[in-house]
Amino acid sequence: MNRLALLVFVSFLIPHSQAAEGGFKPLFNGKNFDGWHNVNCGPKTWTVKDGMIHCTGKPIGELRTTRMYENFILEVEWRHLKPRGNAGIFVWADAYPAKGQPFHRGVEVQVLENAYGNTRRYTTHGDIFPIHGARMTPINGRGGSRAFPSENRSKPSPEWNHYRVECNNGDISLAVNGKVVTQGKASWPRKGYICLESEGSPVQFRNLKLKELPSTGAKAEETAHAFDGFRSLYTGVDLSGWEGKGWHSNDWRLNGTKAEARLECREKFASYSFFADWRSKEKAVPFNLPNVGELGALDHPVGKWNRIQVTRVLGSTTVEINGKSVLVEMGLENGPLKSAVLELLPGAEFANIFVKELSP
Repeated sequence: MNRLALLVFVSFLIPHSQAAEGGFKPLFNGKNFDGWHNVNCGPKTWTVKDGMIHCTGKPIGELRTTRMYENFILEVEWRHLKPRGNAGIFVWADAYPAKGQPFHRGVEVQVLENAYGNTRRYTTHGDIFPIHGARMTPINGRGGSRAFPSENRSKPSPEWNHYRVECNNGDISLAVNGKVVTQGKASWPRKGYICLESEGSPVQFRNLKLKELPSTGAKAEETAHAFDGFRSLYTGVDLSGWEGKGWHSNDWRLNGTKAEARLECREKFASYSFFADWRSKEKAVPFNLPNVGELGALDHPVGKWNRIQVTRVLGSTTVEINGKSVLVEMGLENGPLKSAVLELLPGAEFANIFVKELSP
């Protein structure tokens, strides 16, 4: 066989995306997490091993890109290390988890291991669906917002699978192992972060690469919520950074088991912005905050997940619950604010505890 014939023969063996398509750049460098941010997981949840991203699956949470993307093609290989494994890839996602959830608002591309089984509600071959307030119109749907694959192409653990996710102007398509099988359109938001999902079982990702496509002018209202400096105070795997008895880590949630127990963050804060989620059967809001104190009873739905955001700077305290202002206080302090502790009060369940230090 001459050289030209050999090249033609090889071109039939190599997928078009690998053999002929240019413009791709690595989304993961194979060495460290430059360009990525651990949003709400433990320090050992996500690691780099042998040029791959390895995820333990615990806690439930996300690793996301440090920048947003609008229109792009993402290629990635993944495999579950155990049968019935669960994970996912999010596109056009917010920077932070949704209220009372470990995951972000966005569009999820499902990564399920074959032994999980297939039902009318979900499959293990590349479903796509909006989550936690995002929107998408499915192609090949079954009456809801989830798009189902037209063909079963995923390989079982521990084999590798290849995904090609194309996102353009709110439309999305997924090719599983070389063939497009799942599609959606009219997604909102249509510009945001890309996330890898930890969801209870060990999974690996490799050969992540991305090709950006021309912008179609996503507006501010079509863009996901951006990162603005908040960091998580809770690892989801233990009580590192906290001090108190009668509390336990419940994956992405945090619970107090003794009615009189308080949990104190070992860090201290003076000027800061803070947000967290909680639910309880009491009207009292279960936080004792630096330079604010206990919040007492403020308006919120009892028994449901709520999100509080508090900003405390010299001369001003503002409190919002579920996006609604419930307290604004203006004061005249003598001198700078002193660093003080943040406490979680008993009788509630907590999640998504984030803080940002502010200049005095």
